[in-house]
Amino acid sequence: MKDPAVQIEQLSEELRHHEHQYYVLDAPEITDGEYDALLRRLQSLEAQHPELLTPDSPTQRVGGKPREGFVKVQHSSPLLSLDNALNEAELRDFDRRVHDLLGGAEYRYVTELKLDGLSMAAHYRDGKFTQAITRGDGTVGEDVTENARTIRSLPLRLKSPFPSLEVRGETVMSRRAFERLNAERDEKGLSRFANPRNAAAGSLRLLEPRLTAERRLEYYTYFLLTEGRPAFDSHWRSLEELRHLGFKVNPHNKVCRTIDEVFDLCNTWEAKREELPYEIDGVVVKIDSVEQQRQLGFTAKAPRWAIAYKYPARQATTTVEAIEVQVGRTGALTPVARLKPVEVGGVTVSRATLHNEDEIDRLGLQIGDEVVVERSGDVIPKVVRVSAQGSPRTPFRLPSICPVCKGKVVREAGESARRCINANCPARLKESLLHFASRGVMNIDGMGEALVDQLVDRDIVRNVADLYDLTLDNLLSLERMGVKSAGNVIRNIDRSRANPLPRVITSLGIRFVGERTAIFLAEAFGSMDAIARASLEDLQLAEEVGPKVAEAVVQFFSEPTNLELAARLYKAGLQFTYVSTRPSGGPLRGKTLVITGTLPTLSREEARQLIELAGGKVSGAVSKKTSFVVAGEDAGSKLAKARELGIPTLTEDELRALLTPA
Repeated sequence: MKDPAVQIEQLSEELRHHEHQYYVLDAPEITDGEYDALLRRLQSLEAQHPELLTPDSPTQRVGGKPREGFVKVQHSSPLLSLDNALNEAELRDFDRRVHDLLGGAEYRYVTELKLDGLSMAAHYRDGKFTQAITRGDGTVGEDVTENARTIRSLPLRLKSPFPSLEVRGETVMSRRAFERLNAERDEKGLSRFANPRNAAAGSLRLLEPRLTAERRLEYYTYFLLTEGRPAFDSHWRSLEELRHLGFKVNPHNKVCRTIDEVFDLCNTWEAKREELPYEIDGVVVKIDSVEQQRQLGFTAKAPRWAIAYKYPARQATTTVEAIEVQVGRTGALTPVARLKPVEVGGVTVSRATLHNEDEIDRLGLQIGDEVVVERSGDVIPKVVRVSAQGSPRTPFRLPSICPVCKGKVVREAGESARRCINANCPARLKESLLHFASRGVMNIDGMGEALVDQLVDRDIVRNVADLYDLTLDNLLSLERMGVKSAGNVIRNIDRSRANPLPRVITSLGIRFVGERTAIFLAEAFGSMDAIARASLEDLQLAEEVGPKVAEAVVQFFSEPTNLELAARLYKAGLQFTYVSTRPSGGPLRGKTLVITGTLPTLSREEARQLIELAGGKVSGAVSKKTSFVVAGEDAGSKLAKARELGIPTLTEDELRALLTPA
C-alpha cells in the first residue's frame, strides 16, 4: 500500500493539473463528476491524516471568515494608475513622447485588453501562495488572502518554485457570472450590481470566503515581479513566464511594432468587444523593454511607458415606445422597455431591462418618456434615467395574470418581484431546462438554448423529467440535429442519472437553494424524501439553512406538481439518497468550536479545515452549545462571551494537541 503522504501528493498534483486545464486553459480533460471523485478521495485521506494537510492543498480553496475586517498592507512597489488616451490624436501624441524621450531608438509595444475589474497583487514564497492584496490607493491595499484562495484560476502552488515572487493582475467577473449573480439578487429582493467591475470588487471584499467562491471570480495576470521589480528584461517574456508558471494570461495580448498597428488593434477590439466573455473598456499599451521603461520613468501619478486607450462611453438617449414583460425560470416577471432603435457603442439597441416594478417607480418612468440607456454587462442594456417626460406619456403596471400562460401572478411581502406560480408555464420551462442541464447542475452537454427552444415549442418536453424519456428519433426530428449530435445528447442525459443528490436538489430550482445549500440539505437529511417531509423547524437544523430557505423548501414540496416531478425523476433513476463525505469520526467528533482573533501560524480557513477534518464543526457565534473557543491575538467579544459562559478556550498549540492522534 502506498505511503499516505505519497498518495496525497499524487492526488494533489492530479487535481492541480485538472484545475489548470479547466479554469486557466478552458480545456477540461475529465468530467465534473470525475473531478469531484478525485477531490473526495483527497479529502478522505486528509481526514485520516490531518498532520499531512497543507495550505496549498486543492481542498483548501474555500473556507470560513478570514477576519472581522481587512488588514491594510503596503505594496512592495506602488500600483500606479495609467494616463488615458481618449482618441487617435492622444494615442499618437503618447507615441511621439516615447520616441523623443528614447532619442529615436527602436522600440516595440505590448498591447493588452483593458479588463474592467479590480487590480490585485498575489505573493508566492518557494512556489506557494502566501498573500493577496487589493490595489487600494496604489501604495497600501487590503489583505484579501482567504478570499483570493477561492479564485480557481489563481494557482495555490506554482509549476516552478521561485524563492519569492509577486504577480499582479485583474480580478474580474465574467458577463455570465454577473448575469447569474444579478438574477439571484433579483430573486432575493436585493439591489442589483451596476456592472461586473463593482460586482467583482464587492465579491473580493466579502467577509465570508464561501460567498466569494460562489461569485466565480477570475484572475488574469499581467505583471511578474521579484522584490517589487520586473523579473525579466522584456514585458512579453514576463507574460510568457506567467503562462509557464500556471497563471491565466489573456490570450489576446499582442506585440505591435508601430503605433499604426496599435491603433488598428484598438479599433478591432472596440468592434468585437461584445463577443468577449468579460467586460473591457479599452486597450493598455506598454513599452516591451524593461530597460526602456526605466529610461522613460514616471510622472507623479503614472508611468511614461504605458497608456490606456479608453473606448467612448456606451450611453445614448432614445424613447420608450412600449413596455413588455418577460417570465423567468422561477416565474419572476421582468419588465423590458421597447425602445426606438438607437446606436450605443456601435450596436443598435431596441430593448432595455427595467428589472422590476420598484425600479420603474424609482425612475419615474412612463411609456413615451425619453431615457438614457447604457450597455453595462447585462444580457440586454438598462435604462439609467429619464431625461425628458414624453407628451403624451402612459403609466405602466405589471399584470396580475401571466402574459405567457395566463396563470396567477403574486407578489410576496417584502419582495420586489411579481411571480407566475404555474410550475408548468412554458416560459419558466425553457429556463428550468437550461438550469437543469447546466454544467454546475446536471451537466447535460449539448442541451443549449436552440435545442431547448425546439423541444418546448414542438411540445416534445413539457417538464424536466421528460428529458429522460427522449429518444433518438425525437431528436432527429429537430432542425440541425444529426445522428452524432443526437446520440451524444442521449448519452449525456443518461450519464446525468449518476449525479449525486446535491446536484439533483439544485436541479429542482427551489428558490434560495443553490449548490452549497443543496449539499448542506443532503448532508443533514440523507435523502430527497426526508427533505420533502421535513418541517420548517427541522430544515433549520441543517447548516446555514435559515427561515427564508426553509420556507422556500416547504413551499416547493407542498405543491403537488412539484412532488409529481420529483417522483418522475426518482423513477427515471436519479440519485435520491446521499452518503455524507464528512468524517464520521475523529478526535473532535460532535464538538462545536468558534475561532476568534489571529492565530500564530494558521489562518482561520486552515484552522477550520483542520477542525472539520477531525470531525468537528466551526460556528461563527459563541453559545451554550459551543465546546471550545480557539483564541488568538486580538480576540474580542467572542472571547469575552466564552469566559462569561464558562466555555473552555484553546490556544493554537492546544488545538493542535487535540488534533494529533494518540
